[in-house]
Amino acid sequence: MRLRVIVPAALAAITVSLGCAGTANAASAGHSRDDQPSRLAQLIGRQSLPANDGWAASGTGTSGGAAATADEVFVVHNRGELVNALGGNNATNATNTTPKIIYVSGSVNANVDDANQPVGCDAYADPGYTLDAYLAAYDPAVWGRTSKPSGPLEDARARSAKNQGARININVGSNTTIIGLPGARLTGANLLIQNVDNVIVRNLTLQDAHDCFPVWDPTDGSTGNWNSAYDTLSVIGATHVWVDHCDFSDGNNPDSDQPEYLGRPYQVHDGLLDITKGADLVTASNNYLHDHDKSMLIGSTDSPTYDVGKLRVTLHNNRFANLGQRGPRVRFGQVDIYNNLYDIPNATGPFAADGYSYSWGVGHLSAIYAQNNAIMLGSGVDPSKVVYNWGGTAMTEKGTWIGQGRRFSPASALAAFNAANPTAVIGTDAGWTPTLRTLVLPTAVVPVVVGLTAGTKLLG
Repeated sequence: MRLRVIVPAALAAITVSLGCAGTANAASAGHSRDDQPSRLAQLIGRQSLPANDGWAASGTGTSGGAAATADEVFVVHNRGELVNALGGNNATNATNTTPKIIYVSGSVNANVDDANQPVGCDAYADPGYTLDAYLAAYDPAVWGRTSKPSGPLEDARARSAKNQGARININVGSNTTIIGLPGARLTGANLLIQNVDNVIVRNLTLQDAHDCFPVWDPTDGSTGNWNSAYDTLSVIGATHVWVDHCDFSDGNNPDSDQPEYLGRPYQVHDGLLDITKGADLVTASNNYLHDHDKSMLIGSTDSPTYDVGKLRVTLHNNRFANLGQRGPRVRFGQVDIYNNLYDIPNATGPFAADGYSYSWGVGHLSAIYAQNNAIMLGSGVDPSKVVYNWGGTAMTEKGTWIGQGRRFSPASALAAFNAANPTAVIGTDAGWTPTLRTLVLPTAVVPVVVGLTAGTKLLG
């Protein structure tokens, strides 16, 4: 909520630091000061995650680029300027630990060439790849359904995907704050926070990280599936990450509008905000995730390796709307989910090609603690669908209210699941109690408060 923009305990330090933030640099010449950060934006740019605000407040806390000098405060308007502000070389920017604050102005498209001219999927395609040839080679009637694609065409697809990834994966280094100015939008990019520490992303719209070269997997399910590679924001092996007041979606390119190939929807999007591969100490607050299928994955494998004892994540005051699944799906982690609003309008979409599947995915060795969440169900959605058992054994659920039609009252999504699935019952005690929290709202007010505050509303 807006009262959290300036934390009283940190106000003096923020005010002192304004001397460093008074003049942000345009990342390239030719831009006037008309889009320079306002005083409020400068305050927000210097703000650290408040004490006790979720798992990202643990230990050293999360300050992002709060210590940046004046030379490391930037306003960027395109992909090239963003890469330069992050360190100058996208291939090595993840190793840049210099504190920095980056304000995004206007619409930044990642699918551009070095002259900032838009490019299409053809620009990334390997000479040995065409979609028509790929479909012909791996049609189940030709290839079968017992093994994944291999051979020259799959190799060419992989090279094509690598070409696109080198352009749209935007690497972020440690000690970085990225702030969206009013109307700021990052389109077609996978903002990649990988194996770094202390990153803040706030007030930014992230849309349509579409994969030009999805891979066909005939062994995925009974009829096979297309799988894509990119999220709008990926937290991979990183620690102390705060994602706040952002807006995530497919934009004007939803998966539900994609064609079917080989009998399955041609899915060109992966996650909106995925937290995987040993990532830890993450707080995601006041975000709006909407109009998408696979919204949030916490833990990407059941293998007990780098994820044991990690994937500790707090989700609060977020709005999840028009999503097919994964709100979130969790493996391993102690995940605190409180004061979130779930808008599930109907059972069939149009947000995802296969309609609504579930919201809380209880996966392998997961420990979800869900408290005071509001779930608004549309026509045809059974409350038992909110929870799904992905091999987990227990979760804690308290204070859930469920609304359907004009009724909105206390109810248990977990109890509804267990009643409908007697052979896959999930226990009711996750085995831990969260302590890193700020204000916990009564569930009855969550739809109003979160509805009014979630998303890119920090700067009006």
